[in-house]
Amino acid sequence: MTKQIWLNLPVKEASKSKEFYTALGFKFLEERTTPDSACMLVGENNFVIMLFSETMFQSFIQHNITDTEKSAEFLISIDAENRDELDALAQKAKAAGGIVYAAPGENQGWMYGCGFCDLDGHRWNVLHMDFSKMPKQ
Repeated sequence: MTKQIWLNLPVKEASKSKEFYTALGFKFLEERTTPDSACMLVGENNFVIMLFSETMFQSFIQHNITDTEKSAEFLISIDAENRDELDALAQKAKAAGGIVYAAPGENQGWMYGCGFCDLDGHRWNVLHMDFSKMPKQ
C-alpha cells in the first residue's frame, strides 16, 4: 500500500523558498528541482516537502489556496536535538526573512519551543522535548 508520505506547499517563488530553507540547513534533491518546484528533505528519514509555485499547486488541488495572512491550515512541527539548536534555528529563520511569531521558551515544563513563519506564511513549530519531565497520567 502506502510506501511514503510527503507534504506539498504552495510558494510564491520556489527559488526564493529554496534559498530560505537552505539558510536554515535543509537539504534538497537537485534532480527533483525545477524552476516551479523544489524537493526538500527533512529529518533523518528524509521526509519530503515539495515546494510548488502557487500556479502549479493550484492545478493539483483544483481549489483555493489558504491565505496564510488570515489563517493557518496546518502547523508543521519538527524536533531539535537541544535548546541551542532550536535557538539557532529561530535566529536563522529570522535572518533569512522569516517571522518568529513565538520566541524560544519553556512550554508546560517539559518542552522548549519556538514558532516561525517562512516567506509564504507557513507556520513551523520547533520543539526540544525532555520526556523525563513529561507529566504522567
